Amino acid sequence: MADHPRFKFSIAATDGKARTGTLAMRRGEIRTPAFMPVGTAATVKAMKPADVRASGADIILGNTYHLMLRPGAERIARLGGLHQFMGWERPILTDSGGYQVMSLSELSRLSEEGVTFASHLDGSRHMLSPERSMEVQTLLGSDIVMAFDQLIKTTESRDAQVVAMERSMRWARRSREAFDALGNEGALFGIQQGGLDEGLRQASAAALTGIGFDGYAVGGLAVGEGQEAMFACLDYAPGQLPEDRPRYLMGVGKPDDIVGAVERGIDMFDCVLPTRSGRTGQAFTRDGPLNIRNAKFAEDEAPLDPDSPTAPWSKAYLHHLVRSGEILGAMLMTEHNLWFYQRLMQELRAAIAEGRLAAYAAAFRDRYKGPAVS
Repeated sequence: MADHPRFKFSIAATDGKARTGTLAMRRGEIRTPAFMPVGTAATVKAMKPADVRASGADIILGNTYHLMLRPGAERIARLGGLHQFMGWERPILTDSGGYQVMSLSELSRLSEEGVTFASHLDGSRHMLSPERSMEVQTLLGSDIVMAFDQLIKTTESRDAQVVAMERSMRWARRSREAFDALGNEGALFGIQQGGLDEGLRQASAAALTGIGFDGYAVGGLAVGEGQEAMFACLDYAPGQLPEDRPRYLMGVGKPDDIVGAVERGIDMFDCVLPTRSGRTGQAFTRDGPLNIRNAKFAEDEAPLDPDSPTAPWSKAYLHHLVRSGEILGAMLMTEHNLWFYQRLMQELRAAIAEGRLAAYAAAFRDRYKGPAVS
């Protein structure tokens, strides 16, 4: 399909399956591979928009479900749209709300029409359908709109995976039709489903490409299947999607998850981990994550990283702030983590462009100690 008039994806270099390039949009360029900080409720928690941008982020993520409940998509539209509302002038991608279909399943009822649910805030009843999801994302002014889908855990039976995938494809077509009818000025991404089943993933990819989207997401991963199983799926899933479109792995992840996914052809990522971890005292470093709350840092005069924007402050000071529950602790730890993630993306882009990704990834994994907190 032709490029969207306000959306152009170009690949500058490849290294194996990995690609580096640019997404050109009306509100700015997005360098890929890209990591999108999560701003679920119109804010990247503990960060000002200018500081998010200073970390190196080209795009952030917002959430349809949460924003439609509070403060309301119609209210945000009356106030000039999400960008003006939160003071972020660059691109925003909005999640369709499909994740909440799974995570809030005890509050919802699923049908072919969509999902009827009780608000987790006040119990009020709402319907989220492909059409309503497109309407909400259009009201928000999202630059990249996600099709509405049904996400289920990879541990569900194959029969359940078939039902969810096929419904997601029907909803994808309805999302496309509703998006076009609204005259949305953003781009629309479809979401591949199918669990860990290669055949279902292929069927999903074929259905999505038949409909036609500006970009494609690999959905339904990072929901408890573990890194080995996720990578096994990513060995084939990205290659089932159009090569000339961006590929977005939703909800991932840990730094070593990202490196492995980039090697397998993924271009875009989002995850709450760097911000959530920052608020709970975990910092990401080249030597793996560390828990700044630990007593061994109480008199540590070294910074988290000499290049970090938090380098003027010692681990001892950060330890004190976090242990004392001071707001500045959450702010500085989050700022560091977002900087670490964006530096990782910058280094991955450079390694792909210079044809040395395999060596970079091996060195990164050798030094990075994985998910264990020290």
